[in-house]
Amino acid sequence: MGQDNCKPQPGDLIEIDRTGYQHWALYVGDGYVIHVTDEGATSLTLSSSSIRATTAKVKKQLLKDVVGNDNWRVNNKYDHYYTPFPVKKIIQHAEQWVGRVVPYDVLNKNCEHFVTMLRYGEGVSDQGKKALQNLNSISSAVSAGIGAASFIAVAGIPVVGLPLMACVPFVAAGGGGLLASIGFASSNIAHSLTSAKFEKAGKDILEQSCC
Repeated sequence: MGQDNCKPQPGDLIEIDRTGYQHWALYVGDGYVIHVTDEGATSLTLSSSSIRATTAKVKKQLLKDVVGNDNWRVNNKYDHYYTPFPVKKIIQHAEQWVGRVVPYDVLNKNCEHFVTMLRYGEGVSDQGKKALQNLNSISSAVSAGIGAASFIAVAGIPVVGLPLMACVPFVAAGGGGLLASIGFASSNIAHSLTSAKFEKAGKDILEQSCC
């Protein structure tokens, strides 16, 4: 459901509140938007399936169908940093993409990147940047934790029940809440887990906060 002051004009960016992230679309007039969504699901199931998708399909759908019961708003926030193309050019360019399958990467080529590319000629995504920053922070923290556990194991110090390694909370700065807690036995961490595995786990969790 849109806010009372939501009166989109052709070329406007539409921000839609999903659970844990924002989906983005481009308003093209007559109640329609163009956006990317994974090919095998409707726009309302995007949150569960396209998070790990590597391709997405560009669709033209009614705004009300894409939004469902979620809140949405016009949000041309990047106008402060980029100059929008003329509306006619934005719409023409967007229409040319309808029906195409495009590469999808939640951090670098997500739905927000797509619509900002159409409006400005530059693909940008604040939530993608935040997710990437969180991933880097997680990777650093995990690497440090594994290094400490390895040192303790090599030194022959008992690590069973060590509070430091009992649980690693993964927190998303944007959402301000605990996304997940991954518990593991510290007694065998140096032998069974690697930094690469933790980085992958962190990325999987962070991707769930971005469209």
